[in-house]
Amino acid sequence: MLSFIKIFNLTIFLIFTGFYSYQIFYIFVTLFKKSKDFQAKKYHKYAVVIAARNESAVIAQLINSIKKQNYPQELVDIYVVADNCTDNTAEVARKAGARVFERFNRQLIGKGYALDFAFKNILKSNESYEGYFIFDADNLLDENYIREMNKVFDNGYKIITSYRNSKNYDTNWISAGYSLWFLREAKYLNHSRMILNTGCAVSGTGFMISHDIVRKNKGWKHFLLTEDIEFTIDSALEGEKIGYCGKAVLYDEQPYLFEQSWNQRLRWAKGFYQVFGKYGKSLIKSIFTKRSFYCYDMFVTIMPALFLSLASAAVNISFLIAGFISIDIYPELMKQTTLAISMSVINSYMVLFVIGLITTISEWKNINSTPLKKFKYMFSFPIFIFTYAPISIVALFKFKEIEWKPITHSIVKTIDELQQ
Repeated sequence: MLSFIKIFNLTIFLIFTGFYSYQIFYIFVTLFKKSKDFQAKKYHKYAVVIAARNESAVIAQLINSIKKQNYPQELVDIYVVADNCTDNTAEVARKAGARVFERFNRQLIGKGYALDFAFKNILKSNESYEGYFIFDADNLLDENYIREMNKVFDNGYKIITSYRNSKNYDTNWISAGYSLWFLREAKYLNHSRMILNTGCAVSGTGFMISHDIVRKNKGWKHFLLTEDIEFTIDSALEGEKIGYCGKAVLYDEQPYLFEQSWNQRLRWAKGFYQVFGKYGKSLIKSIFTKRSFYCYDMFVTIMPALFLSLASAAVNISFLIAGFISIDIYPELMKQTTLAISMSVINSYMVLFVIGLITTISEWKNINSTPLKKFKYMFSFPIFIFTYAPISIVALFKFKEIEWKPITHSIVKTIDELQQ
C-alpha cells in the first residue's frame, strides 16, 4: 500500500509538471526578453462597446476616461448597452456623452447577448468602424490606452488584449487575490506569448476586435457563461492569433465580498466546463493535425486540472481514513498518508506563493497599495487560489442551477484619482 501511495502521488506530480512546465519558461521569457516596440502609420476609427446592467454609479467615470484619451476624439464613438437595467444607467451614460441602446430580455441573459445586441445595431447603422473596444462599466483607462492599442492593430493583429490592473487591489485579501492573478496573466502569460509570437488569451474585459471579425460572425456569437474564454478558444481554432499590448493599461474593479466572489467564480468554473465540453476535442485534434502550440496552450488553460487534484485528494484521503481505522495494524500507512497530503498542500502553497512573489516584485510600481499590504497579500494569494477547489466542486455538482448574476460595482474613482 505504501508503495502505491508514493507511486500514485509521484505520477500525479509528473502529469501536472508535464502539462504546465512551459509556463515556467514563460516567466523567464518575460524577465529576460524584450517585447517588440510597435509603431502606427495611421489612426484608425473605433467604436467602444460597453455592456452595463445597473451601473449608474461607475459608468460615467469610464466614459470620461475614454473622452480624455490621447487619441483623436472624432475617431472614437462610445456605445453603451443598458442591459435589463432597473436604474438610470441609460440616462447617466447619455449625459456623459455615450450613444445608448436599451435592451430588455429576461430569457437571454448575459454579457454575450448584450454585446450581440450592440453589434447588430451598429452594423445596421450608417456608421463605419475598423475595430471595436469592449469594456465593462467599472473599468477605467489610462490616457494612452487607445493610442497604444492602435499601434498593435495597425501592425496586423485583428484581436488584441491589454494589461489588466485593478482599481481596488488593497481592499482586502479577496480583491488582492483577483488582482495578482490578472497581473500574472498579463505579465507572465500574454506578454510572454506575444514575445514568442504565439497566440494570447482574452480575459474578461479590455480587448478589441476588428470589424472584419464582427462582420464575419454577424455580431457576437459566443454565449457561454465565460464568453471571453469561448471567444479565445474559437479564435485559436480558426487560426486567428490574438495579440497583446502591455502598454495599454486598464483598471478593473475586483469583488471584495466573499459571497460575490463565490458567485462570480462559480459562474467562471461552470463556464470553463462548458467551453471544455464544447471545444476540448477540437483543440486536441488541432494540437496533432495542425501541430499547434497555441491550441495546446489554450487546451491547458481550460483543462479541468481540478479533476486530477480531486483524484489525488480522494485516493490519499481514502488511505488516510483506512489508516485511521486500522491504526493498530497499519500505523505506517497513517503516517505516510498524512505526510503525503501535508507535502501536497505545502508544495502547492509554495508554488503559488512564488508566483505571487514574482508578480508582486515585478509589478510593484503598478500596484496601487501600501508596501505593507503588498507584502501581506503575497501570503494570502495561495489561500485565495485554494478557495477555487470547493467552488469548482460545487460547479460540477450544481451545473444546471448556475446562471449569470450581476456583480455590484461601488468603487467610484476617476482615472486621475486612481493614478495619483
